[in-house]
Amino acid sequence: MILLTLTAVIPELHPPTCTKSQEHDNQCIAPSTSQLAVLFISLGFLTIGAGGIRPCSLPFGVDQFDQTTDEGRKGINSFFNWYYFTFTIVIMIALTLVVYIQDIISWSVGLGIPTLLMMFSILLFFLGTRIYVYVPPGGSVFSGIGQVFVSAYKKRRLQLPSDDVEVLKEVLYNPESKGLANMKLHLTNQYRILNKAAIKNVGEVNEGGIICFTAMAQQGTFTVSQALKMQRHLGPKFEIPAGSLGVISMLTLGLWVPFYDRIFVPALRKITKQEDGLTLLQRMGIGMVFSILSMIAAGFVEEKRRTQAITISQSHQVEPISVFWLAPQLILMGLAEAFNIIGQIEFFNRQFPEHMRSKQGQPDWLYNDINFGKLDYFYYLIAVARGYRYKATVPFQTEDTDIVIELSSTKHVDP
Repeated sequence: MILLTLTAVIPELHPPTCTKSQEHDNQCIAPSTSQLAVLFISLGFLTIGAGGIRPCSLPFGVDQFDQTTDEGRKGINSFFNWYYFTFTIVIMIALTLVVYIQDIISWSVGLGIPTLLMMFSILLFFLGTRIYVYVPPGGSVFSGIGQVFVSAYKKRRLQLPSDDVEVLKEVLYNPESKGLANMKLHLTNQYRILNKAAIKNVGEVNEGGIICFTAMAQQGTFTVSQALKMQRHLGPKFEIPAGSLGVISMLTLGLWVPFYDRIFVPALRKITKQEDGLTLLQRMGIGMVFSILSMIAAGFVEEKRRTQAITISQSHQVEPISVFWLAPQLILMGLAEAFNIIGQIEFFNRQFPEHMRSKQGQPDWLYNDINFGKLDYFYYLIAVARGYRYKATVPFQTEDTDIVIELSSTKHVDP
């Protein structure tokens, strides 16, 4: 962050300021190779730092709770919600106050503020080192994977045991869980099928998350492009920065999470008898529905905006349609994020092993000038992407008892 701030403070590290006339005539001076090199190095350092902090902050926070007690487990359930809530508040400040300072005052001040805040957060982190709960490392991820391949190779010529469950318990390697590991699946006569099913189920959750993240990403990309072509004035003097529009979804999430955690979950807990009110898969499914609705709404709004832009005004002018037409899709996306993304974070943290907790002719849809593209088609594509199947599914049945896997537990269902 210090190096990135210096690129804005020191004149030699950035190109000269481009005037409006130069920008209109495309005569702005491009940055030199050395200036770009300094910028990319600073962004590289920032990426490395974020790669060390973000994957570890959530598991480290979970380690502060005792998962063997009811109070600790309830604390973890709330922790995921409040973790994402505080994260959202910070993003809201960044999208409003910091973006406004960068646009109106200067990039030097706009980058200097988060740099100082980062230094202050590091100081606070080290001040709490004496009160943290430290959980010893659970081993390398790669060593555990390697042990599986080595063990399979050594036992490749052994005769398969009987399918009897009691025999399997005596023959198969089935040690007790160590530390605070999640509940293990019980051995059954469908052991191999369960392994494949578990991998497939978790993979499907991850694939569904990719679609939801793709929809979320539009808030900071094409939504900004749309806002730049819309009426953004709030009163005679204030103009809403296009980059700050994502605060609508953040505000939705920020208002929903406390309501969900303190009112909605306790009420659902009495009805569903679930400790979390809803299962994690149900929460993620609801989030996917909201993301689909958000993309459908985005497609309708973009179709209206583009039609009006082409028929009323020139493509490079701000359109008379209000930027608040984008609010419905952003509100729906905020709800999708509250259900799906928080649910995913909690799901994978619970399901993963402890040491693995830490994705010609006509113009293109995504054209440079969105007035002549088909951005609404792109939104519709994301909306229906979850329902796409490359091949039709083939039902598979056995005469054995079916076994349903849900999260960390198993239950037997009579056919």
